[in-house]
Amino acid sequence: MSVFEADTFFKGRIKVRQNQDGYRFSIDTVLLTSHIQPRPGEKVLDLGTGCGIIPITLACRNPGITIVGVEIQKELAALAEENVRGNHMEDRINILCMDMKSLTHDVISGPVDLIVSNPPYRKANSGRINPNNQRAVARHEIKITLNDIVGIARSMLRTAGRFITIYPAERMTDILTFMRNANLEPKLLCMIHSYKDTEAKLFIVEGVKGGRPGIKIVPPLVIYRDKNVYSDEVEEMFLF
Repeated sequence: MSVFEADTFFKGRIKVRQNQDGYRFSIDTVLLTSHIQPRPGEKVLDLGTGCGIIPITLACRNPGITIVGVEIQKELAALAEENVRGNHMEDRINILCMDMKSLTHDVISGPVDLIVSNPPYRKANSGRINPNNQRAVARHEIKITLNDIVGIARSMLRTAGRFITIYPAERMTDILTFMRNANLEPKLLCMIHSYKDTEAKLFIVEGVKGGRPGIKIVPPLVIYRDKNVYSDEVEEMFLF
């Protein structure tokens, strides 16, 4: 039997229920959403929405946008819908329980302006597969591959639309190659370090459909200033 608990964020502005034993979003999601800056009136698509934390956070920060979240796992999709209702955002967020590989423009009423995804980091045949199915699907490319996600982003974005994601630094070559091959030109890159004197473990990349070559490397993000103490920049992300 699943056991759920509720967490509040941004000084109580939003409340999100999560499964104690299943998939739970991590600091990666907070870092990713802090770098997403939708423009007023834009339509956003979240590929692999989990409990709905990315759409809910974006809707809280950006009142003038609408968002579609897609989740293949039924229990997570139902939880995302519940979280959307609990935060009174039904008029701006639509959760779809479906395989994102089946997405078409007709399903979501046309192309979108911005696509975000916090995808599985590990290849299906690498490392230990978590015995919890929710966590396994979220962490390993069991239901979807990185190349699949990039291809879906290409097909669902309008021309000049943006794709933004967070990924392990060791797989940077994979995603940059996939993005360029899919005509999603990488335009912005932010390296993420656990501490200021450690190597980068993650990075955030933003690409533009049909964009011209040329990438901007922004200053790196450091998560912790001391053991288990967030940096000032990350602390601000939890405020709003």
